[in-house]
Amino acid sequence: MNLQSRVVNILTKPKEEWPVIVGEGGSIPGVYSGYVMPLAAIPSICTFIGMTIFGMTMPLIGTYRMSFAHGLTTAVFSYVLALVGVYLAAFVLQKLAPTFQSEPNLVQAFKLVAYASTPSWVAGVLYLIPQLGLLVLLAGLYGIYLFYLGVTPLMKTPQEKVIPYMIVAAVVVIVVAVVMGYISAALTAAFFGIPRFGI
Repeated sequence: MNLQSRVVNILTKPKEEWPVIVGEGGSIPGVYSGYVMPLAAIPSICTFIGMTIFGMTMPLIGTYRMSFAHGLTTAVFSYVLALVGVYLAAFVLQKLAPTFQSEPNLVQAFKLVAYASTPSWVAGVLYLIPQLGLLVLLAGLYGIYLFYLGVTPLMKTPQEKVIPYMIVAAVVVIVVAVVMGYISAALTAAFFGIPRFGI
């Protein structure tokens, strides 16, 4: 699997790429090291740069920048927890699979979550300009569409169960992301207390 080709293909021609993903096998460690780890770093690195170098401009208040140490700590925690979140979401989806007459295969569930997360990770480059961060949510919507296309080939989900499984999966991924974000913020606060900013 070539990282660049996989990213381009899953974003531009997902209907053709999902069967390729099914046919190539793979393992959780392999997908982690070859795909998840480099891509999941994009939002963390770009947030760090955006908040420590460029800062957030707020009306009537001015531009605020996170301190280097605070920004770096936040980036490390968010990155590690993003890696944990992918596995946790896949684990839950695999456990829910029989409910939707799907195969409870953890490796396939992991690949489904990992590759469907591609738009959000790639769009994480927008965090370089903190004000554009909300646009990453739009990329997440495309990720839901990727899940919709991938759930049948990977999890062997019957067509009539795809929509319910997709909805539940979206809720699971959102909840995991929120929980991981909360944990990251709590860990950072434990180190620094109230976030420190510098003008």
